[in-house]
Amino acid sequence: MTGRGGPIRIGTRGSRLALAQASELRARLMAAHGLGEGDFAIQVITTAGDRIQDRPLSEVGGKGLFTLEIEGALIDGRIDLAVHSAKDVATQLPNGLHLAAFLPREDVRDAFIGREVRRIADLPEGAVVGSASLRRQALLKRMRPDLEVINFRGNLTTRLQKLRDGAVDGTLLALAGMKRIALEGEATEILTEEDFPPAPGQGAIAVESRIGDRDTDVLLAAIDHRETHLRLRAERAFLAELDGSCRTPIAAHSAIDGETFRFRGMILTPDGRHVHETRLERSPAEPEALGREAGQRLLQAAGPDFFAGWADDSRRP
Repeated sequence: MTGRGGPIRIGTRGSRLALAQASELRARLMAAHGLGEGDFAIQVITTAGDRIQDRPLSEVGGKGLFTLEIEGALIDGRIDLAVHSAKDVATQLPNGLHLAAFLPREDVRDAFIGREVRRIADLPEGAVVGSASLRRQALLKRMRPDLEVINFRGNLTTRLQKLRDGAVDGTLLALAGMKRIALEGEATEILTEEDFPPAPGQGAIAVESRIGDRDTDVLLAAIDHRETHLRLRAERAFLAELDGSCRTPIAAHSAIDGETFRFRGMILTPDGRHVHETRLERSPAEPEALGREAGQRLLQAAGPDFFAGWADDSRRP
């Protein structure tokens, strides 16, 4: 057994994708430590982000809405660790918590799912595309300013059903999530990282625990994926430097090739008309410094009014 006097309690959201991620974490811990399913208890915790579906995230508190209640359970000791989609985790964590591990990163690309056409280029003028992500909305408007882009909330399977029901002509989803629940076949077009750079943290699963919980840290150290962890440290530092939230269209993509760490960062206005980006190559030794430098370069290039000029507009669907 675990030596804890009970099962290891994993806190997660209750969507199909969230449960798949929790199951992947459990399977990796079982394999690493010779444990069985009975040594774990997956506890579903409903978050404000799950409950509030009728407004953009930017209006109701941003991406922390998907983690707040789970982190509260972690702080209170009701769970031993929490599993999240890394891109949903705020850059500032609650006191006493840290991201102790990252699982191997999945595909970082976005997928377009069309109802009657397969590619974004084939959509008729004025077609309606739904997305809850300001980054995806801005990148899409940059590609096709003629399209109508609307706020489109709900978990992955809910959005796919809304698409089938005719609510929109197309939508955009993270390919990683589709793969994790075996729905990648629904994708009608895979968008490249170069043309459609992902969100910071996209495709990665983060595991959060209490600082000082040595037993949990030992468990998680055995499954922490070093390359993913380094990349996420850089991407989260980049996001923090830009004070990024669900109100800001921000993209980032990193890759490690031997001793070379490549980083690309981008910021856009919500209408996609104004874009600033930077590309850096450094050693993987200081990932946070790389992310901060990329963020500072973009802030300098964009100027102090870049974000302020459209902050109010970013609240609109």
